[in-house]
Amino acid sequence: MNAGKYIFSQLVSFLPKRVFDGIVKRHEGDKWVKHFTCWNQLLVMMFGQLAGCDSLREVVAIIDAIKSKSCHLGFSSGDIKLSNLSYANANRDYKIFEEFAYYMINLAQSKRITRPFELNGKFYAFDSTTIDLCMSLFEWAYFRKTKSGIKVHTLFDVVTQIPTYIHITEARLHDMKTMDEIPYEPNAFYIFDKGYYDLARLYRIQSIGSMFIIRAKEHLKYEIVSGDELLDGDDNVLLDQTIRLKGPLTKKKYPSELRRIVYYAPEQKRTFTFLTNDFTIKAKDIAMLYKQRWQVELFFRWIKKHLRVLSFWGTSENAVRIQIYVAVITGHRRARLSAWKNNVQCPPSTEQSPDRQDLHQRPFQRLRNYRGYG
Repeated sequence: MNAGKYIFSQLVSFLPKRVFDGIVKRHEGDKWVKHFTCWNQLLVMMFGQLAGCDSLREVVAIIDAIKSKSCHLGFSSGDIKLSNLSYANANRDYKIFEEFAYYMINLAQSKRITRPFELNGKFYAFDSTTIDLCMSLFEWAYFRKTKSGIKVHTLFDVVTQIPTYIHITEARLHDMKTMDEIPYEPNAFYIFDKGYYDLARLYRIQSIGSMFIIRAKEHLKYEIVSGDELLDGDDNVLLDQTIRLKGPLTKKKYPSELRRIVYYAPEQKRTFTFLTNDFTIKAKDIAMLYKQRWQVELFFRWIKKHLRVLSFWGTSENAVRIQIYVAVITGHRRARLSAWKNNVQCPPSTEQSPDRQDLHQRPFQRLRNYRGYG
């Protein structure tokens, strides 16, 4: 009796294969390949992510144990060799998976654009997380004397809860330098931690018509243009000032006026001072937006807990990048399912990563007849 597709094959049905094939063709990823294609590589890596494998050997061993189901799971009919998978991760262009990851990001974002939010507009939080690596195995990612490492810089859409841009660098690169790589949009808000305080780069955001929110540094020299009176409203805003920088270097780097807001957070019993170039929205909303920056930290925590980005299955830079982008693709399939679940009732377990055995045994009954997209 046919009980429906396996869980993993149903998850794969949500992937737009024709889009992926087009990307592979542009990069000539399958040139001279007879059996183990880029699509097979993507599915095997996704299976390893969902199964929580710690090494390529474990991924191949599990797939070999269920090779009678390989065709139904979406893998190729031939045997999947450890040497083939390792060679593909080390040598195939990671830009194939990077481009497909960005496509999945845009697709997931479009499905969640109707998520309710307190303000209208585009609001992004930018931050990074460091992943430590072994010095003897990852010499190309030199960080300190005793260890290597990489940084994953992420631009996070706080409205849709989707990361829209991911930039991978060596861990020794300062966070401020990655501000030059952000794909800025006019009339959008960008929220930064104090570590990104660079007046010249912030003025560049101002010059292209975007807005920023950042924590102010201490001992900032400025003159008050307006708003020198202490406020006593019930929104916990103590000061809402228009200022002009006074230091010879600071006013050269940022010659325009700034808005300085001092906010008291009762839950933490401390004050925060924010700088922004926006003079239109309420001061309490500026504080609320900065609080939303914590969402990117929660994203980093989630991806480290549920996906395999702390233990890598290859030592080359190309293999590490492929694994990270496959993790992003795997993670965004949850957003696609979440958006679809708003219209079709599904079991609560669809929000969680399936159990390793469930991937090739029990199907989603609610998803059986859904063909996805592509």
